[in-house]
Amino acid sequence: MPGMQPPNGAPETPDGVQIDLISAGRMSNLRTMEKIRTILDSVHDGNIVILEDGLSPDEESKLIEVTMSEISPDGFTGIEIETYPKPSNDGGLFNRLMGKGSDNDNKLTVIGPANRIETLHKDENLISALVTRR
Repeated sequence: MPGMQPPNGAPETPDGVQIDLISAGRMSNLRTMEKIRTILDSVHDGNIVILEDGLSPDEESKLIEVTMSEISPDGFTGIEIETYPKPSNDGGLFNRLMGKGSDNDNKLTVIGPANRIETLHKDENLISALVTRR
């Protein structure tokens, strides 16, 4: 029952995996480093993060760079990241070259601790992942 404590007085701990679904609206109001900290702080806590609109290629590169600097042998093991591409309906390569395409061509991104999430299958319509408890 919610609010009940086990007999030893220790607080109840949930038995499962927390998934943080972050809207495009929330992320659009953040600068690049704020986005990265939002994601990594959640992943450091062992959570899975799902971004509605994904990151730009530059933001994704910076996320990987910051992640690499935070990896430690006895602690943080890094991240696993998978992204769906948006279907291309922007008029093709010419429009992208002329700057008329979207800055962010990703529609959904799944990010989690490398030691807790394993991608089993990915194609243009499905990301299948195995998530383990701590």
